[in-house]
Amino acid sequence: MGENGTWELLERVWAGAAPEALAAREALLTGGGDRVEAAAVLEAHLPGFLARLREACEGASSAELVAHDAVVERALWELDREDVHAVLDGSDDGFLYARGFVVALGRRYWEAVLADPEVGVEDAECERMCYFFTHLHDEKFGEWPPRTGISRETGSNPAGWA
Repeated sequence: MGENGTWELLERVWAGAAPEALAAREALLTGGGDRVEAAAVLEAHLPGFLARLREACEGASSAELVAHDAVVERALWELDREDVHAVLDGSDDGFLYARGFVVALGRRYWEAVLADPEVGVEDAECERMCYFFTHLHDEKFGEWPPRTGISRETGSNPAGWA
């Protein structure tokens, strides 16, 4: 499956979103319109997105959920940088949840924020995305996925805070 499988899964789930959510997601990528307003629209649609993501993972194996969790963890870790924090803001937990928002929106937005943190939106959050696959694995298989050796917690990427 690999990294592409996780990002493709998120894209498939977003494809089922309401037109206003898709327009807001595109606006964040293209810079069209009010980014704060677009983020607010998306935050309102995130519960539905996460419900559809859960449905899409209904038949997922332990190995698939472990792989998805590792991709999300790595994506959050790569965003764990001082320059990204300067834009997204938040306490330690708040910055983690802000990075969860970036990852939840998919690979294009995640890559855009990595390349130019100013594409990010202050205080937009998706706490549940941060441990979505971890909790789903625990519910389905009675344990958390194995540790990968990195952490999604704020300040854990030493290169991002040098």
